[in-house]
Amino acid sequence: MATLRNAIGSLVALAGVVAIVWSPFRPWYGDRRGKDYLVVDLFRADGVTGDHARLVSSLLAPMLITALVTLMGLVLRSRLLVGLTGLVILALTVLWAVRQGQAAGSLTVGARGEGLNTGVATAAVGGAALLLAALVMPGRRPRHADAFAPAPIPEPPPSAYEPIPEPPVGAYDPYGDPSGTRPPAPYDDPREPYDTQPLPAPPSVTPPPWPAPPPDTR
Repeated sequence: MATLRNAIGSLVALAGVVAIVWSPFRPWYGDRRGKDYLVVDLFRADGVTGDHARLVSSLLAPMLITALVTLMGLVLRSRLLVGLTGLVILALTVLWAVRQGQAAGSLTVGARGEGLNTGVATAAVGGAALLLAALVMPGRRPRHADAFAPAPIPEPPPSAYEPIPEPPVGAYDPYGDPSGTRPPAPYDDPREPYDTQPLPAPPSVTPPPWPAPPPDTR
C-alpha cells in the first residue's frame, strides 16, 4: 500500500513540476509571458513594471529552483520538501497577482486573452499538485524507529514442553541400591490410589504393672 501511494504521489508531483516549469513560457497577463516579469517587481510597493527581464532574473528562476527542490524531495521521499515547494509556488503566484493588480489598478479576466491568462492558472495548478502529492505520499520511515523496538522473544524448542519420563519401578537408583534390584516400597506404587493403601496399625495399649490408687472419698 505504501509503495502504491508513493508511486501515485510521485506521478502527481512530476505533473506539477512540468506545469510549474512550463508556466513562465505562457502568457500571464494579456500577452505578456511570465519570463518577462522581474522577480524584484514582486517586492516593490508600486507593483510590477514594464521592464523586460532576462531569464536569470525573471519568474523562470524561482520556478526552476522549486522544481529542482521538488525532484530532490521525491528522491529522498520527503513530504516536507514537496509540500514546501507547493506553498512557495502558490505564494509567488498570489504575490504576483497582488503586484499586478497594484500596477493595473484592478485584475480582469478577458474572453480574448485580456487580463489574467493561462500562465497564472498553470502555475497555480502546479503548486496545488505539489501539495496534493505531499498529502498522498506516505513519506520516508525514520531508521531510528527500529532501534527502540523490543527484541523478539525466542521461542523454546519443542522438547522443552515434553514431560520428563519417570523411571520404571525397580530401575537403577543412583541414590539407593546400586544393584537396581531393590523392591518398590508399598507406597511407591503409582497404580494404587492413596485411599486404598493400608494404614499402619495403632500401637497396643498395655495396663500398667501397679494397681490403680483407690478413689478419694473425703
